[in-house]
Amino acid sequence: MTTAVVVGGGPNGLAAALHLARNGVDVQVLEAAEVVGGGARSGELTVPGVIHDHCSAFHPLGVGSPFWSEVGLERYGLVWKWPDADCAHPLDSGEAGLLFRSVGATAAGLGADGSRWQAMFGDLARHFDDLGDDLLRPVMHVPGHPIRLASFGPRAILPATVIARWFRTERARALYGGIAAHLFSRLDRPLTASLGLMIAASGHRYGWPVAEGGSGAITAAIVGALRDSGGKIETGVRVSSRADLPPADITLLDLSPAQVLSIFGDEMPARIRRSYRRHRIGSSAYKVDFAIDGDIPWSNPDCLRAGTVHLGGSFDEIAHTERQRAAGVMVPRPFVLLGQQYIADPGRSAGGINPIYAYAHVPRGFDGDATEQIVAQIERFAPGFRDRIVATASTGTEQLHASNANFAGGDIIGGANDGWQMVLRPRAALDPYAIGVPGVYICSQASPPGAGVHGLCGYHAAESALRYARSTR
Repeated sequence: MTTAVVVGGGPNGLAAALHLARNGVDVQVLEAAEVVGGGARSGELTVPGVIHDHCSAFHPLGVGSPFWSEVGLERYGLVWKWPDADCAHPLDSGEAGLLFRSVGATAAGLGADGSRWQAMFGDLARHFDDLGDDLLRPVMHVPGHPIRLASFGPRAILPATVIARWFRTERARALYGGIAAHLFSRLDRPLTASLGLMIAASGHRYGWPVAEGGSGAITAAIVGALRDSGGKIETGVRVSSRADLPPADITLLDLSPAQVLSIFGDEMPARIRRSYRRHRIGSSAYKVDFAIDGDIPWSNPDCLRAGTVHLGGSFDEIAHTERQRAAGVMVPRPFVLLGQQYIADPGRSAGGINPIYAYAHVPRGFDGDATEQIVAQIERFAPGFRDRIVATASTGTEQLHASNANFAGGDIIGGANDGWQMVLRPRAALDPYAIGVPGVYICSQASPPGAGVHGLCGYHAAESALRYARSTR
């Protein structure tokens, strides 16, 4: 029987192990922490009984993942829960743009831009399954749906600023801009339109659900499926060198490129080693979890319908803020992504105390305290929020890194999403998962298709490993 070891028990490492196990491989996962899950974990971070997500929170690409659907994670206890609105974007005027699963309902709330939103996203949403099949894999492949990809491509290569200018109202511009800002990149550079288009379209196709009980429920379901398929997991095992690895036919690494270099650098071909050394970490996140008494007192009450709320003001303000952040400037009003997961999943609350999830985009390696800036951004659109805070838990960039070795400097997306690195990660190759050492593959979010609890980095890397194993029999 083919044997495999997977280093790292985040969602992609577990996905890789699961795909291997389902194909008859004897697989073992080694995780440095005492629990698996990486960023897909949940727990009581503020007050007893109130459940917060550690990192990953909303899952438009998770609920639509073809691999999770193939496995049937629902059979292992996973329950998806949807808020009434997927996303809200309030403005200083008191207006708010709302993203609904229905393109029509979203368009109806955007006034003069309703028809333009429908034109931009209607076709993308209708055919998202075909489009996602090509987008959620390495760039260098034979397209399965070339017509759909050709329709998406000309828009995707544009800067997000160009797409925003197509809309007439600030509600639509800001709504798109907040979604595009998930890229953690300047919005005036080529290709930055792509993620906003894809996440909005996936939201219209699948919504932006949360996992009942917290994102850790996704991990629990994957672990259940893995054990059901014969896979084994060992926690508290840190792999720092080749000598720490047990013998195996194939090895998959749910690690950052820097970690891969530290273990296998001496064995990697010089050109691949150089590519890995050029890999740049991205900007950082600063996270604050709040326990609040009751709900957030939004100036626009429609924001209370949404699971996700983007706080950044107008599109132009977001674009300026992201330029400043990329230049290393900590602005007074950073872009903040706020989560009200309890709106869809009330079981996360306790005794009228609700969990609020928030993180700000901050400069790479920011070592200050952004708690007050995050509170002020929420207060800007919800006066009186501060008075409802019962407890807080702040997680700075170094704390994020300490909690997950893949979050170097507080980078939670697996590397900078700009230039060629955005599409050719971690290097330009027909098989970007192969590290140049026979039987060894990278499977973290630093590989295609990137961040998100979709498991597809692990799945595609495992496919490469299976092809290698078959060729050496």
